[in-house]
Amino acid sequence: MKSNTRLPVENDRRDGLAILVRASRDELTAAWDGLAPQPAFETVRRPEIGLVMVRGRIGGGGAPFNLGETTVTRCAVRMDSGEVGFGHVLGRDTARAELVARFDALAQSDSYRDYVDAKLLRPVAERARRDDDRTRAETAATRVNFFTMVRGEDE
Repeated sequence: MKSNTRLPVENDRRDGLAILVRASRDELTAAWDGLAPQPAFETVRRPEIGLVMVRGRIGGGGAPFNLGETTVTRCAVRMDSGEVGFGHVLGRDTARAELVARFDALAQSDSYRDYVDAKLLRPVAERARRDDDRTRAETAATRVNFFTMVRGEDE
């Protein structure tokens, strides 16, 4: 059950990052281009592409198994005011990873938090919710309900 009370800062940041990684490069770029003034950033860790092992569980609760590897890109930046932002995204999009890191840092700054929330986090969260609802509806339309038929031999 969700409450309307404010989450602790760690959860706010985790939830914000979960939304940022769902943002497209176009959404991130538009929000960045609309930001004035744009603060200066120092690159702590330049965007790097690597692999991570994806694990799964059969039925969601079975023993874990290695499903395979996927590419990820990571980046870390620091604002001149000291906030450090991290970006980890699936795929090989270095520009997107850097923008996620920048917006993670901006979201920690009192000066930019409201901008990030209004121009990026809320719109992306709403778009992601609509996408998820559409996917659920498409999946539900293909659901097959199986049932057991009674055979005459069992009588």
